Amino acid sequence: MILFLKARQRLPRKSLMILAKAIKAKSMEQQSNEVYEVVVVGAGISGLATAVALTRLGISNIIVLEKSDSLRSTGTAITLFPNAWCVLDALGVAPKLTYLYDPYDKWHIKNIEDGSRRTFTTTETSPRRKMEARVVHRKALLEALASELPHGIIRFSSKLISIKSEAIKDLERLNYLLLEDGTTIKTKAVIGCDGVHSRVAQWLGLPKPISSGRSAIRALAVFPDGHGFPNEYRTYLDNKGIKVGFVPLNKTELYWFVVHKTSTSDSQDPDQILQEVIENLQARNFPDDILTVVKHSDSSSLIRTPLLLRTPWDILFCRAHRWNVTVAGDALHPMTPDMAQGGCTSLEDAVVLARNVFSGTQISDSGFARYLRERQWRTACLTGSAYLAGWTPQDNRPILNRFMAWFIKKIFNRFVFPKMRRYAICYECGDLPTIMEKKST
Repeated sequence: MILFLKARQRLPRKSLMILAKAIKAKSMEQQSNEVYEVVVVGAGISGLATAVALTRLGISNIIVLEKSDSLRSTGTAITLFPNAWCVLDALGVAPKLTYLYDPYDKWHIKNIEDGSRRTFTTTETSPRRKMEARVVHRKALLEALASELPHGIIRFSSKLISIKSEAIKDLERLNYLLLEDGTTIKTKAVIGCDGVHSRVAQWLGLPKPISSGRSAIRALAVFPDGHGFPNEYRTYLDNKGIKVGFVPLNKTELYWFVVHKTSTSDSQDPDQILQEVIENLQARNFPDDILTVVKHSDSSSLIRTPLLLRTPWDILFCRAHRWNVTVAGDALHPMTPDMAQGGCTSLEDAVVLARNVFSGTQISDSGFARYLRERQWRTACLTGSAYLAGWTPQDNRPILNRFMAWFIKKIFNRFVFPKMRRYAICYECGDLPTIMEKKST
């Protein structure tokens, strides 16, 4: 760098550009010769949690590739149930968030057409701890996880293009990751946490996620003088596929959402979406409290996204690892938000994967299969339950619609959903072993 600055004083511009390219090429050559123990693809919730879990186990030769130029905050806020807080406890991140967000212990669901109501508690007591639910800003969660990682471990503007795996010696393999800027990265293990449209999942041969036929609108509502709502989760739905809900984040902000049938005419303009939501809620006679919340929306936070899922049988029966490459989070089990478990299960993946795959400071190839065996049944059950919980009538299918309406009201809502809700939130991922424990095994 000193030589470059000195040269800058006496070389013409063209020569400086050649010199700069040579320095960059030399840096990339040195970088390409380094072999990483692990590369995590994606710096979302799953990717950052996985990286934190690995560093807790003493895996230091690791990088996280993120295609964006900063931490992503798509989604505005996220509900973290007790199972997610167990993970954050294991990662040592929970204290950074619990003092910022108050817990809530009631979740109310009301059908506005028949007046039926259901109320669930979101606080559970395990033998080890009292577990609570909180809603947090997604950005705050990402920043809390990222702050636990060594400086420079996250590489932004690093979009994965392709993967190549080669055998080297004694059944060992090396993976070559080609990035959009032409850089090639060598690594022993690849963990794809790159979301619903995962490049890693595509390389593994996993089927593409399918459409649920619904979309979600999410936003923050801001009340500068305080909103006055109790710290409870409220959800309203009708019999035509509309579900709306809101929950306080703090004294001045609430998180709200609307789930509706996807239409080819759906707009992506925030102001137009907001006007559409208000008109539809008024036309369908939804309660005044949700209308009040929506009218106080911060339009810059408003987004609409299609809801995709991987079918339970694809999660169960498709091989989600090849050699020392696997996937986690939405790359493995994208699900609809009807049980609010997408982010929670992504956090669970991080601890389970780290515990199974890494022995001492070495990769255990058989650990990838153990990790997936532990995760596939649970996430397949939750994905299927979430789909049923949010099922909506289909056009031109009257017999199926009548049967499904009866099944969901009489069977699923009464017997299955309460058990699956408890199965979801009472799960404990366990603790990460200490570095000394790992070395002694």
